[in-house]
Amino acid sequence: MTLTAPAGTARRAWRAVSPYAYIAPFFTLFAAFGLFPLLYTAFVSLYRVELQTPGDMEWRGLGNYAALFTDGFFWISLRNTFTIGVISTVPQLVMALGLAHLLNYKLRGRTFFRTAMLLPYATSVAAATLVFAQLFGRDFGLVNYALGLVGVDPVDWQTDTVASQIAVSTIVVWRWTGYNALIYLAGMQSIPSELYEAAEMDGASRWRQFFHVTLPGLRPTIVFTAVVSTIGATQLFGEPLLFEGSVSGGISHQYQTLGLYMYEQGWGFFHLGRAAAIAWVMFLLILVLVGVNALIVRRRSLKEAGR
Repeated sequence: MTLTAPAGTARRAWRAVSPYAYIAPFFTLFAAFGLFPLLYTAFVSLYRVELQTPGDMEWRGLGNYAALFTDGFFWISLRNTFTIGVISTVPQLVMALGLAHLLNYKLRGRTFFRTAMLLPYATSVAAATLVFAQLFGRDFGLVNYALGLVGVDPVDWQTDTVASQIAVSTIVVWRWTGYNALIYLAGMQSIPSELYEAAEMDGASRWRQFFHVTLPGLRPTIVFTAVVSTIGATQLFGEPLLFEGSVSGGISHQYQTLGLYMYEQGWGFFHLGRAAAIAWVMFLLILVLVGVNALIVRRRSLKEAGR
C-alpha cells in the first residue's frame, strides 16, 4: 500500500497537469514571438530610437504618435491603404464566390481546376509582382499593347495615382482569388443538399438557390474571408514595394501603403521609434476594422433572429 499510494497521487497530479503541458509549447512560442514583440514595440514607440544607435533611447511619450498625425505622408499612406484595400478586396471576394459556385457543380476536371486555383497563391510574391510590373509597363507593357488594339491611349501605370493603385490591386486579386474560392467551395459543400432539393422542388432557379440558399449558408465563411482580407490589405507590403522597387510608393507616394511607410521610416530614415508607432497604429486600425465588421454581423444576426 505504501508503494501504490504515491504512484496513484503522481498519476492524478499528471492528469491534472498534462493538458497544460500539451499546450505549453504553443503559449511559450506565442509569448516569445508574438506577445513580447507586440509589447516591446509599444515600449519602443514611446522613445526616440535611431537604427544606428538602438541603445540610446530618449523618452518622447506620445511624441511619435503626434508626429505621425501631423505628417502629410502618413495620411496619404492611410488613404492609399484604404483605397487599395477596397479595390482589391471587393472584386477578389466577388470573383472567388463566383468561381466557387461554378466549381461546386459536377464539372469535368474539377480536381484539376481546384488545384489550379492555388497556383497563384503558391507563387512567390516577388516573382508575381515582377511579372505584373512588366505587364503594366508604360512603353512595352502587354496591357498597354492590348489597350492600344482597341484604340485606348497608353496608360502610365506607375506614376498615375488611380492607375498605379489599380495595378497593385490587380496583383493582390490575382494571388488571393483562388485561395478564397477554395474556402468558399468548402463552405458550399457543407451546406445540406436537402436545402437545394427542397428549393428545386419549389421551382427555384439556380440564381434563386444561390441567393436564398447558398449565400445565407456561406455567411460565416464570407465574414471570415472579409476579416482576413481586411487584415491583409492593412498589412500590404510586398506588392507595392516590388512594383517599382521604391519604398516611397512612387514618385509622389501615390501607392505607398502603411506597411511601406513604416518600412521607410524605420529602415529608410532610421527612425525606429516612429516605425514602432506606425506598427501600433496599424494594429489598432485592424482591431477597429474587425470590431466594426463583427458589430455589423451581430446586429444583422439579431435583426434576423427577431423576425
